[in-house]
Amino acid sequence: MPQDLIETIAGGIATLTMNRPEARNALSGEMFAGLSEALPRLAKNASVRLVVLTGAGGAFCSGGDVKGFARRAAGEAAADSFDDKVTDLRDRMEVVRWLHEMPKPTLAVIPGPAAGAGLSLALACDMRIAADTAKLTTAFSKIGLSGDFGGSYFLNHLVGAAKAREMYFTGEVVVGAEAQRIGLVNRVVPAAQLAAAAAAWAAELAALPTVAIGYMKRNLNAGLQGTLAQVLDAEAIHMMRTFETADHKGAAAAFVEKRAPQFSGR
Repeated sequence: MPQDLIETIAGGIATLTMNRPEARNALSGEMFAGLSEALPRLAKNASVRLVVLTGAGGAFCSGGDVKGFARRAAGEAAADSFDDKVTDLRDRMEVVRWLHEMPKPTLAVIPGPAAGAGLSLALACDMRIAADTAKLTTAFSKIGLSGDFGGSYFLNHLVGAAKAREMYFTGEVVVGAEAQRIGLVNRVVPAAQLAAAAAAWAAELAALPTVAIGYMKRNLNAGLQGTLAQVLDAEAIHMMRTFETADHKGAAAAFVEKRAPQFSGR
């Protein structure tokens, strides 16, 4: 049986591929377990400089397993208590926090449909590149659900409150160039060029000064919610930390010597 989540590491780039193409990579227990184990480990692995999240078979992720929802509604699932169900879901949702907060860049490569919790996973990444044919939708209202995995947080910040509400309430499908226009994704390329464009961008991101990127993420995340004073405090601390890195010292010397810097992530 194929793995529901495939992990590869090459050239400092860790790629996590959701692998249920027959179900458009709908989320499974094995997939959650894989993501929950892999993301904290990759976050701590100094040799990993970028984490890519993508899907197999031309889809990104269609979200939760709606067939499983239907079985649960029919009473076929185990009768756990309400509190147990909330706790279990909240535990699984930690994967988006890791994508959003880990001290290295995360990139979602979206070859096709990203819906529901699948869209939320993409939005949790620092950046997104999508095929021009990729369809993105919250989808929750179509099946009478309110939404999970942080989509209501990320959409508010990415597209604004009014558009976020429209996307949640109506479940509209946003395609390709329109997704880029409203800020849902960073880049859109023809589907046939996605693999090459994503690989080139991933290599570019992996070559950045990893320690500084980690502190930048802390600053930017603080800027989403903190006061100006809190952000200034964080920036002061993190700036002094990065002054001490080998990456900064080497880059400063390269600037003086008029050559390109080479970053090692230290």
